Amino acid sequence: MTTKHFLDNVDYQILDIITKNARTPFKDVAEVCGISRAAVHQRVNRMIDMGVITGSGYHINPKLIEYRTCTYMGIFLDKAGLYSTITEDLKRIPEVVECHYTTGQYAIFIKLYARDNEHLKEILNDKIQKIQGVSSTETIISLEETFKREVPIILP
Repeated sequence: MTTKHFLDNVDYQILDIITKNARTPFKDVAEVCGISRAAVHQRVNRMIDMGVITGSGYHINPKLIEYRTCTYMGIFLDKAGLYSTITEDLKRIPEVVECHYTTGQYAIFIKLYARDNEHLKEILNDKIQKIQGVSSTETIISLEETFKREVPIILP
């Protein structure tokens, strides 16, 4: 059964508000939704428990803490069966911030941040390409992040 069956219009309304600004006080969310602050709190906690809402933290601008190079990398594997062990190795590289098992050209697609191109070269040559089972990589450097957003909240 999908999560959608457990959410109602008020839940979707709450999600719409808090995904646009996670700092919106629950009293303001409650006012817009026409329910109590306690009800908003209970619904948010329920959606956290259900896994609908994941994480709660601040987004950091990597450039302002000296990570100037955003890179996407496609990784080719010797064998697809090595995926889980290779992803465990990738988890140990702190600059890797996303990892996806994909269809198509690459077996794994990652996003990482480096201080500069020299640091990127070190990560690539000394860490990623030395992982047993990685046959080759293709690196794509992002010149600019134009926008980033959450998935749209569509009321049922």
